[in-house]
Amino acid sequence: MGFDDLVNNAKDALNSEKAEEISDSVLDKAEGLAGKVGDGKYADQAADIRNNIDGKIGNE
Repeated sequence: MGFDDLVNNAKDALNSEKAEEISDSVLDKAEGLAGKVGDGKYADQAADIRNNIDGKIGNE
């Protein structure tokens, strides 16, 4: 297996359904924590940030 194969396997793993599930879980928890810390004051901003990041990670 060459270097290009390793790179392609890594890209495939990052764009897999499992990676999407994990990233969604982490982002949901981070958004919830941000909401609790700010007493809901920044809930809309936290949701916007979460959605922006989610669009760049995973396959959905």
